[in-house]
Amino acid sequence: MRDSLAYSLDAAYYTDPAVFDREVASLLSRTWQFAGHASSVPKPGDYFTFEIAGQNLFCIRGRDHAVRCFYNVCQHRAHELLEGDGNTRVVVCPYHAWTYELSGEFRAGPNTRSVRGFDGSKICLEEVRCEDFNGFLFANLDKNASQMDEWYPGVRDEIREYVPDVDDLAPLEWIEIPERCNWKVSVENYSECYHCPLNHKTFSQGVVKPETYDIQPLQKGRVLRHTTECQSLEAMTYDIDMSVPHAGEYRSWFLWPATSFQCYPGNVLNTYHWRAEKVDRCTVWRGWFTGNGEESAAIRDLAIQDIRTTVAEDVKLVESVQRGLGSKGYRPGPLVIDPECGVNSEHSIRALHQWVREAMRCDNITP
Repeated sequence: MRDSLAYSLDAAYYTDPAVFDREVASLLSRTWQFAGHASSVPKPGDYFTFEIAGQNLFCIRGRDHAVRCFYNVCQHRAHELLEGDGNTRVVVCPYHAWTYELSGEFRAGPNTRSVRGFDGSKICLEEVRCEDFNGFLFANLDKNASQMDEWYPGVRDEIREYVPDVDDLAPLEWIEIPERCNWKVSVENYSECYHCPLNHKTFSQGVVKPETYDIQPLQKGRVLRHTTECQSLEAMTYDIDMSVPHAGEYRSWFLWPATSFQCYPGNVLNTYHWRAEKVDRCTVWRGWFTGNGEESAAIRDLAIQDIRTTVAEDVKLVESVQRGLGSKGYRPGPLVIDPECGVNSEHSIRALHQWVREAMRCDNITP
């Protein structure tokens, strides 16, 4: 009987610090992670800092208008170069004033010309792979990683189909949500709606029709696609213009391991991205977007509704799961896999577990 069933991962995947350290060193360091939005660096010299897999990084727009990503560390004596966000003509280390061009090349350092054999042309900031995905900037610490379109085939164009104005979007609001759980607990909770009718009344009764909800892994790459219909217009908690293509649909693309794009009914784009911090701690960032980041009372209200209902409900759930994973009474249970799929099936969790197992079994992580 056990061989015919799919079971949850062992608790150690979520509670063992050694497992977490392996994930950081391999899985999280060799996959595409959300860094920020291109609208945050519109001009040459604009930059922002961020962190992936415990590494401090920054994105900066060069004079050639290309956006590059670098490790945030001086090549002299390892002081961090930049903090927060802003604009700079050149990158100057605050420790000894070593200076770098926006493209990473060494420019100058006090008294370096007096050093015999010193060759500034051989010094450069360490660059990190970076891609622009419909205006969203992603980074990958693996220099040999496949391009995002190989990891997530077709998703770039699908997002454009459901969010026609994606090129004009900019963040309206970022909401930071600390969670006392392993990052995979939170990702798994996001990746099934088996729990939605019971736990998310507002989402299930005022946004989507749970009976139409389904989540499918794409045949290629590492993507879970969520699809469902919106509630009746009378039941919706906000107004939508049904004249726009796909306005009556909800669609989400989870890009493994830690980013999701959501198109709410009415073609409203919002995002999730997860930052794994400790074996039992993560932070989730919710992003809400409008044209050029312009103020929108409707989107603000939707964000407030989301944080007070679905997000708050999920935090309670995932933190309870994390506590339960530490229980001596827990044994991994069988997943509910319905051959017809649908909202009451956990086939999406089976796919996530497979991806995790594959990543932990080998160093060569590929889509």
